[in-house]
Amino acid sequence: MSDRLSAVDASFIYLEDQATPMHVGGVAVFRRPRGGFDYDELVDLLGRRLDLVPRYRQRVLSVPGHLARPVWADDADFDLTYHVRRSALPRPGSDEQLHELVGRLMSRPLDPSRPLWEAYLVEGLARGRFALVTKTHLALVDGIGTIDIGQIILDPTPHISEDGDTAWLPKRTPSAGRLVLDALSDAVQRPRELVDNARSVAGDIFSSTVVQRLADTAGGLVTAIGTAASAAPSSPLNAKVSPQRRFAVARTSLEDFRGIRNEHGCTVNDAVLATLAGALRTWLLSRGQAVTSSTTVRALVPLAVREDETDTTIPGMLGNTVTAKLVDLPVGEPNAVVRLHQVSHAMRAYNDSARKVAAGALRRMSGFAPPTLHSLGARAAGTFSRRIFNVVITNVPGPQVPLYAANAKMMEMFPVVPLVRNQALAIGVTSYDGGVYFGLNGDRGAMSDVDNLARMVEESLEELLSTVRV
Repeated sequence: MSDRLSAVDASFIYLEDQATPMHVGGVAVFRRPRGGFDYDELVDLLGRRLDLVPRYRQRVLSVPGHLARPVWADDADFDLTYHVRRSALPRPGSDEQLHELVGRLMSRPLDPSRPLWEAYLVEGLARGRFALVTKTHLALVDGIGTIDIGQIILDPTPHISEDGDTAWLPKRTPSAGRLVLDALSDAVQRPRELVDNARSVAGDIFSSTVVQRLADTAGGLVTAIGTAASAAPSSPLNAKVSPQRRFAVARTSLEDFRGIRNEHGCTVNDAVLATLAGALRTWLLSRGQAVTSSTTVRALVPLAVREDETDTTIPGMLGNTVTAKLVDLPVGEPNAVVRLHQVSHAMRAYNDSARKVAAGALRRMSGFAPPTLHSLGARAAGTFSRRIFNVVITNVPGPQVPLYAANAKMMEMFPVVPLVRNQALAIGVTSYDGGVYFGLNGDRGAMSDVDNLARMVEESLEELLSTVRV
């Protein structure tokens, strides 16, 4: 019997179009080691690790007549060098040039006839650095059987491990006749599958049945929230999305957020959301938007939290639970401290009442889990009605120790969260080795000033820091 895509996985295949490619990305910046790090080393490293994620050698096969959801099948012509690519900036490459390249790479949908991932080695960065840009389709990452490609190459020590170097032999690709027979067999055993598949093909993934299946497919890593919430406020963040993207980043210090936490009795995540609320307030005002005391921006926030401060199950990890929340950010409030308290109050109400789901699957993960968790957060966002939120914010705490790809030390890591229809901005946040890194993925037309918003994030943090007593 063929390995069929789940209803949720298939929905990401069906809903994808030129304007909304359904892949999550990551931009990792490394310091080049003395011995160098080149394309061949990256190919060798990934080749050794692919046995850990067999799905990355599989492609999606459609069933004739759409009688059932597509299936996963080994790619008999799998070519690692097709998926691992090389790019370069004119030396000395600037961060702005890297971000422009990332925007262009993220604009391109993945090739549906091949395994749904790509990795780019970007050379030529100034100050002896290089970057690794990854793209992974949301249908690929379920958090249990398959994790993000960016997670498998990182180690806590600088070395090249010997994992996953066994020979790989692809299984025979099922014929069209076999796909039809398997589909008919599934229909006899599970007639409800026909209804779910018809809904998926039609783009109706917002039914309660399919939304509930997201939690099942993600192995309990994400708590699905209801879609019966009130409509989100009107906002320039809700606009028709073009096929092109802009990408910008903000760099901040985890110690600064901890200082705000200690001063005001909030959480680090509260401080992050309040910082973004302040930045969005300034951005709206810079655009001449009417901002009153009651103006809000509604964020869908899938985030990792710690259940127990003494939990040491995952060395180096700060979170082992993921939950999704709708949060109205008080962008109309001019006072930074009041904004923080309003965010903290809203988050505390959720924390007191929302059902947290223990992510037992994370206990089987090692290394840098944030790329996988950002993917799960994006999967959650992709299943909710676009009418109930203005912006997606995925906030995933990461390890506070250095990580390495072979002998190259990772300096920074910026998430790239995909846009969905009529959502002009998505924000990913990851903490790593003392820093907190914001990746802002925006529509090229609707968010032509995304660089300004990134700068406003850093300014908003400075405003909050000014309230911390030395």
